[in-house]
Order: sequence, then structure tokens, then C-alpha cells
Amino acid sequence: DKLLYLIVRASSGRQGKQQLSRQGSTGSSILSALQDLFSVTWLNRSKVEKQLQVISVLQWVLSFLVLGVACSAILMYTFCTDCWLIAVLYFTWLVFDWNTPKKGGRRSQWVRNWAVWRYFRDYFPIQLVKTHNLLTSRNYIFGYHPHGIMGLGAFCNFSTEATEVSKKFPGIRPYLATLAGNFRMPVLREYLMSGGICPVNRDTIDYLLSKNGSGNAIIIVVGGAAESLSSMPGKNAVTLRNRKGFVKLALRHGADLVPIYSFGENEVYKQVIFEEGSWGRWVQKKFQKYIGFAPCIFHGRGLFSSDTWGLVPYSKPITTVVGEPITIPKLEHPTQQDIDLYHAMYMEALVKLFDQHKTKFGLPETEVLEVN
Repeated sequence: DKLLYLIVRASSGRQGKQQLSRQGSTGSSILSALQDLFSVTWLNRSKVEKQLQVISVLQWVLSFLVLGVACSAILMYTFCTDCWLIAVLYFTWLVFDWNTPKKGGRRSQWVRNWAVWRYFRDYFPIQLVKTHNLLTSRNYIFGYHPHGIMGLGAFCNFSTEATEVSKKFPGIRPYLATLAGNFRMPVLREYLMSGGICPVNRDTIDYLLSKNGSGNAIIIVVGGAAESLSSMPGKNAVTLRNRKGFVKLALRHGADLVPIYSFGENEVYKQVIFEEGSWGRWVQKKFQKYIGFAPCIFHGRGLFSSDTWGLVPYSKPITTVVGEPITIPKLEHPTQQDIDLYHAMYMEALVKLFDQHKTKFGLPETEVLEVN
């Protein structure tokens, strides 16, 4: 009996040890599986942030390209459905609200502070550099150069608070001016106005500089569509020599001129450049003349890979440098000589701004700004 007891006890001990061993092995397997799970790339925080950055940029690009047309089509379709009353009410309200964009629109600090714009900023990244203080007792016209394909730096810096423009220039209200045709598009117009974007026409600029108090800064991408046609990586060129309308407006209202150069704006997209005299350039110029914009054939990277082509811009740094304001007298009827004088001063200030900062942002000392 004693011997039998010892055999049973030894057998029970071995089984207990095996059970504990199996439990330990199972615990190790679970721990290992959890470690593998959290090491998956899509759960990596930096990877998630990078994908959010890509998505934030893509949504803006798609909004820029198709939101207006898409919303117009949806609204027209709504007229043919049981929800036709919604479309009628919107169009009725649109008629009464038609002139709101010309008076500065409806700026929304909530929209300008959306987290999506911070992801947008960090994708490139985009930086706003202040060189001089601006007086809140004056009004300003900012000349933004170069246009690039979409003016990404202009939008991020002045239509959002991602780069803290309101903190860097306290008391200054920026208004980014864009094509008036955008404000005829339903829903798109609301989206643009919420960011402080306004039509780039004389009525709007006259209103903001004469009936909206002081501290207003209207950002005009001076080169416009013509400049976008020459946008390509490695090229620093602006269309300015014969663009004098913004100087005339500044003189009529006594608004100071501020040159801005955005280093890297031309680097984020690659474009097919058509030679002068080619059919492609002819089509682009006709669009520019009659519609107000020039269709560009361009590409960036793909949504999931930087090695494929797509609509997502390349993640190249964009640094927007705001130069020293040029004091402009108020002349109700400026002569051509007055306009030419201050236009020459502006061109000189822009070239000086470029030369002072080019080496800080990766350009060689020998790089020259081409003014066309």
C-alpha cells in the first residue's frame, strides 16, 4: 500500500508539472501574439499620422478640383426627386445671399481651426515666416508668389490657422482672393467663405479696403493662371512684369504692398509643359482667356505609395516668407507714372526678399529669381 501511494503521488506531480508547463506555454503564446499585433505597421502611431496627413491633403485636392461641379450636379438631380423642396429652398436662399462673398463672406474660426488643417500642414510640412510687424491701423495687399499648381501654401497659411497666422500678425484679417467663378458653385462657396476666401475682383477688394475698417490683408496670387503654366520643380519664376492692376488698387486705397515668396511651392507637383506655339499651349491660353483658369496636365504621388502617380502632392517643404511692407500713399486717381514707380519698387522688394532667404531653404547662392 505504501509503495502504491508513492507511485500515485509521483504520477500526480508529473501531471501537475506538465499542466503548469502547458499553461506557461499558452501564456507566452498569447503575449507573443499581442506583441505581434501591436507591431503591425497600421497600428504604428507615426504610420497612422502619416496616412491621416495624406488623406487630409487628398480631400482638399479633390475639393479644389471637383467639389463645385459635384455639388451642382447633386443639387440639379435633387430637383428631380422627392427632396426637390430642399433644392428650391437652397436656391432661394442663394439668390438673397449672392453678394455675401463680395463683402468678405462668412469667416468661421471653427473651420479655420479644424484639426485636418494641422495634418495638412505637417504633410509637407508648411511653414509661415514673419520678417516684419504689420500695423493694425493700415490695410494691405499681399502679393503671393509663385502660384504653383494649386497655391497650397497660400491656402494653408492664410485660409486656416494651421501656421498660426493670427498669432503671428495679431489684429490682421487675411482674405485669400480666388476666382469669382468659384462662388457661383453651390456648397463650394460656403466652404470657401468659411476659410476667409473671397472673389478676386474689383468690387470685393474695393469693399474690403474702404468699408471694412483697417487691419485687412488681401492676398492676391499675382501670377494667376499664366504663372501656373510654367510651374515645375527646380524653377523659380514669377509672372509679374506686366501685372500692375494690384498696384493701382493699392494706390487708390492707400493700402501697403507686401511681397511674399513661397519657397517650395513649385516642387510639390510635376507638370507637362507645352511649348509656345504648340496645340496644347493654345488650348491652355484659350481656357485662361475665356474661363479664367488654365487646365494643367500634372501629377503627384499615389494615395498608398510615393512610387506611383496620383493626385496627392509630393511631400516637399513649403516655406512662405512674408516680406517688409511698402508704404503706399492714397491717390484717388493714380497716374501711369505713379503705378509704374510703385510697381518697380515692388518688383525690387520681391527679388530682394528672394535673395535674402534663398540659401536658408536649400537654394544655391547663384540662384536667380526669373521675373517675367
